[in-house]
This record gives sequence, C-alpha cells and structure tokens, in this order.
Amino acid sequence: MSVETVSFQACAFALAPLMLGVINKTKAAFAGRTGAPLLQPYHDLWKLLQKGAVYSTTTSWVFRAGPLVGLTGVAAAMLLVPVGGAEAPVAFQGDFILFAGLLALARFWTVVAALDTGSSFEGMGASREVTLSSFAEPALLLGLLVLAIVSGSLSLTHMLGPGVAAPWRGASGPALAIVVVALFLVLLAENARIPVDDPNTHLELTMIHEVMVLDHSGPDFACILYTSALKLFLFAALLVGIIIPFRTGSVVADGAVFLASVLGIAVAIGIVESSLARVRMTQVPHILIGAGVLAAVGVILALAVR
Repeated sequence: MSVETVSFQACAFALAPLMLGVINKTKAAFAGRTGAPLLQPYHDLWKLLQKGAVYSTTTSWVFRAGPLVGLTGVAAAMLLVPVGGAEAPVAFQGDFILFAGLLALARFWTVVAALDTGSSFEGMGASREVTLSSFAEPALLLGLLVLAIVSGSLSLTHMLGPGVAAPWRGASGPALAIVVVALFLVLLAENARIPVDDPNTHLELTMIHEVMVLDHSGPDFACILYTSALKLFLFAALLVGIIIPFRTGSVVADGAVFLASVLGIAVAIGIVESSLARVRMTQVPHILIGAGVLAAVGVILALAVR
C-alpha cells in the first residue's frame, strides 16, 4: 500500500463532514442567508461526542450495535473506492459486489436498530427505508455493471479513473453519461437528500431516514451523523472517478482536482435542494425506477459497442 493511498484515504475520512458544510452553505446562499459556519458539522460531532447516551429499557444490544456496525460497513466500503488518483487500499476482482453488500449491511443494521426500539413510528421509517432501497440497489448495481463492461475490469480501482478515460472518448461515452445521471439520483436517495428525502424535516408523514435514528443520542448519534457524511463522500468519489478519469501525473495536483470535484458535487447537491421541493412519497419510487431504467439503458449501450 503506497503512501499516497494512505494519505488520500485519511483525507477522505477527515474531510467527509466538510461536504455537509458546503451543502448547507450553498443552500443558505440561495436563500439569501449567511448560514451556519462551513465547519459546523465538525462542531456538532464534537459536541455529541462529549455527551452521554440514553438507552430505553426496551432496547437490546442490537440498538447499541447499530451505529457502530453501520459506520464499520460504510468505512469498509470506502476502502474499496480509489481516492485522489491513488489505488484503493483494498482491491480485487469482483470487489464492486462487496461494495454494494457493505452498504446493504450498514442499512440493515440501521433498520434493525430502529425496529429494536419497539416504536411503531421508527418501524414506519424502517419500512420506508427498505422499500426504497429495493429500488435504489438495482440502479446502483446496474450502474457499476456498466463501468465493469466499459473498463473491462471487475475491480473498482480499475473501473474508475483511468479505466474509463478511453471509453469516454469512444463509443461508450453516452453509456457513461447515462450512468452519471443514474448514480447521482441514487446518491440523492441513498443519502436522504431532496427531492427524495429531507434531512432536516420534522414532519411525521414525510420522514424516512431521520425517523429511524430519533432514539439515538450522544456518541451514538455522532456515529450516525459521521456515517451519513462518509457515505455522501463515498458516492461523490464514485461520481468523480467517472466524470474526471484523467490524471495530471502530479500527486498533489490529482488530489487537489479530486477534492475540488467532490466539493463541486456538494455544491450541485445544494443547488438541487434549493431548486426543487421534496416530492410526494408515492413519487419517490418513480425517481428510483427511472434511475434503474437509465442504468439498464447504459448496460445495453455498453454491450452494443463492445
């Protein structure tokens, strides 16, 4: 494992909450407000880590393990994604299947932790989460399949970055463009962003992700917030690996371009959330089905030009 790989991965884990700060700043700018400080997510995490956790007598070890297993799953998935032009710390043929499985594992433990409270309200959020995931996961896997086809590899290290540089210039360019759109929709859904979900909502009838973590507090809630930030960074890194596959040859320049691109995606998310309203719950599956259809079209196009 090279020094560049370790350094870029460490930066990814350290800078993940910064994306949330950029999104909030962008939304505040569109609303004509100053908004919270750019580093507010870090302050929130530090404040929560200094507090104590409160556990209901109806919960078991499953509730306490949920945030930790969720963070472990997303962190392990992050190790499979190349960051800043360097190879991923863990790479092997077929690792994109493990990548999707680790994200599913993190979601599963968040859901069972919510169910362990015995609250019908949190059970409602868990039901909505697994329902929407059944639409989002096929779109994600089909999008990754397109990358595997055009790059000729089953490892994320080669499916992203230089592995798709030549296909962009060839006949596979339209398929990759379609995958970018599909994965951006999956990013919004997987990270509970508008128009699929609203991370700041307090309306009972529209809550999805937030309702599942209402009973978590202190360090447990800090763990959940950091997991959400890391998952957002992870999906942004996927998109950057597809959109900007070229390398300058300089480690510092590649790292700077990667970070700027990730923050650019954060700005794009803020613009989307400032321009669109949250759609009705019954319309959310339509968005994810549309993402799945786009990814499927991408697969057909990628196979047609092989």
